[in-house]
Amino acid sequence: MGLWDDLKMQYRMGGITQRLIFWNIGVFLVSLIFYEFRLGTFIFPDWLALSSDPLVLAIHPWTLLTYAFLHSGFLHLLFNMLVLNYAGMLFLTFFKEKQLVGLYILSAIFSGIIFCGAYFLMGRVSIIVGASAAIMAILVAATTYSPHMPIRLLLIGRVQLWHMTAVILIIDLMQLMIENTGGHISHLAGAFFGFTYIKLLQTGTDLSKIVTGTVDGVLRMFKPSQPKPFKKVHRNYNTQPRSTTASKTAVKDKKQQQIDEILDKISRSGYDSLTQQEKDFLFNAGK
Repeated sequence: MGLWDDLKMQYRMGGITQRLIFWNIGVFLVSLIFYEFRLGTFIFPDWLALSSDPLVLAIHPWTLLTYAFLHSGFLHLLFNMLVLNYAGMLFLTFFKEKQLVGLYILSAIFSGIIFCGAYFLMGRVSIIVGASAAIMAILVAATTYSPHMPIRLLLIGRVQLWHMTAVILIIDLMQLMIENTGGHISHLAGAFFGFTYIKLLQTGTDLSKIVTGTVDGVLRMFKPSQPKPFKKVHRNYNTQPRSTTASKTAVKDKKQQQIDEILDKISRSGYDSLTQQEKDFLFNAGK
């Protein structure tokens, strides 16, 4: 199985967090066609990046979402994807994958609006890219739901989840007016949205259904209607020996059991823990 097949299998089996990472990497690679490279930073046009200029935003409203899949450089992308992988793992300990997608999209839009509003009030114009605000929302949501969850940090050891999140928020507040003001504003807006999302969820309001409901509705619009099959009565003449049928059923059950064992191994240790033979078997079984 080649590298491309391996990537497709990881995308299919890796879960929604890994798919978001794939989307971010894919969009970044495609967007390189439209960038300018200055002083080690990728400068994206204002029809992709989010601009705080109200006129530009009115012409390009989709940038309220597209900016959350763009990054200003390879290191920016790498750091954000590492944090997204960690925050997504924490969030999915308690919630569903659809809720993660909904939170990512809604928090990105909310943070973009807050960024534009803040810069408009300050009389400044700037652009912003990056998934940081949406990632912050996911991290803060997990922290709000389970603040005392124990985690282990490299070189520090065992701490509670809220300790790490509090340090990140304090750093954002300290640097708010020093550098990358727009970025820190969006981070704090994302944190606020993540906190609000959990508090509303605990009262029975799931904001992520706005996204999932919209997506499901669009998919239903483009899904071709299936004609109802004619009812027909027929008699089943089974000329196949019972022993042959039972043998095929046993082979099918054994194959399904092997698939289930591999999927359990992925859920426990991740896709990378599979042997090459197991990867090939799972890939061929999915065809």
